[in-house]
Amino acid sequence: MTSPLALLVALQTLVLGRVSSDERERGDVPGWVLITLMTAGIVAIIWGFAEDRLLAIVTEALESVTPA
Repeated sequence: MTSPLALLVALQTLVLGRVSSDERERGDVPGWVLITLMTAGIVAIIWGFAEDRLLAIVTEALESVTPA
């Protein structure tokens, strides 16, 4: 199975490789897309390792709130 990091690097190469120097004047949209995808990948990786603990933390926090 291909790692998420390898997929993100391949996507970056694909996206940035297709942008010519003339098109770069419009802004850094491919950069923001890459940042967004990498952030989603990091969150997915962290969630995979810590899902049980994160759910316990959120559940405990919600249960500790008392109605006003």
